[in-house]
Amino acid sequence: MNLAEPAAGAPLRIAFAGSPAAAVPSLDALLASRHEVVTVVTREDSPIGRRRVLTPTPVAARAGSAGVPVVRADRLDETATRAILAAEPDLGVIVAYGGLVREPLLSAPRLGWINLHFSLLPRWRGAAPVQHALLADDRETGVCVFRLVPELDAGPVYARLVEPIGRFQTAGSLLERLAGIGAGVLAGVVDGLADGTAVATPQTGEPTFAGKLGIADGVLDWSRGAQELDRRIRATSPEPGASTTLDGQRFKVVEAVPAHDGPQLPPGRAELFGRRVLVGTGSGLLELLTVTPFGRPRMAAADWFRGRPRDEATVLGG
Repeated sequence: MNLAEPAAGAPLRIAFAGSPAAAVPSLDALLASRHEVVTVVTREDSPIGRRRVLTPTPVAARAGSAGVPVVRADRLDETATRAILAAEPDLGVIVAYGGLVREPLLSAPRLGWINLHFSLLPRWRGAAPVQHALLADDRETGVCVFRLVPELDAGPVYARLVEPIGRFQTAGSLLERLAGIGAGVLAGVVDGLADGTAVATPQTGEPTFAGKLGIADGVLDWSRGAQELDRRIRATSPEPGASTTLDGQRFKVVEAVPAHDGPQLPPGRAELFGRRVLVGTGSGLLELLTVTPFGRPRMAAADWFRGRPRDEATVLGG
């Protein structure tokens, strides 16, 4: 055995890169393990809320409370690379950091880098796998832990776990679920790498790609069917959010479900029937549950509609 190499099973020194709340369960799992998180890399503090208060990422906040040194960097440039390598990690772990790991940092840790990804690779490589799985009406998704290589999300997979997609799940609720189960899968792979038992298998199948969604991806086209609109609303919740227009202003649809009964309405026409706000689509009806009218707080759709003028039609998207 090479005397410079740690014995199999010895605790690893880990550099952890992550930013949003979805990465915190993985950081917690590593902090609770036999390994040592020697540095955490996360994106810069960003202005949050109407007062634009500079706020650390959820990962930065958790690392700070655990006393782990934090490197704040929106990209892993030369300065960030020097700071990470100064911690002498054996392994790099990345979970939703929001930036790419390139050479020479990619090959610097003795065991390289691994990534927890929220899809069943090679399906939905990229920044928004959960959202695209919902848009595509996938019946299942899951998590994969794979070894980072220069090509995007293309490395061999150490472990994967399949998770069914619930009928009413939003991108936010599904991601929260995957983040929780993925933390345990990730911790198991890290233990396997330390013990020398982890085996990675090349990805097979045709890749699909999941680019980041923007505001335009949440715009509702009422000529589409109610089922498709329902998927778009859930896929863009909470970010970037689903929206349409009303009276020339942006109108956000926070929650809605396909309606199984009701009158025929032309696409975009909204009416109150009993306590339900129904909107016509290209196929079927959509029931609005929660909305955010322009310049007003989030509210129940029925409360919003009762405040509308009764002598004019309410047409969304016009």
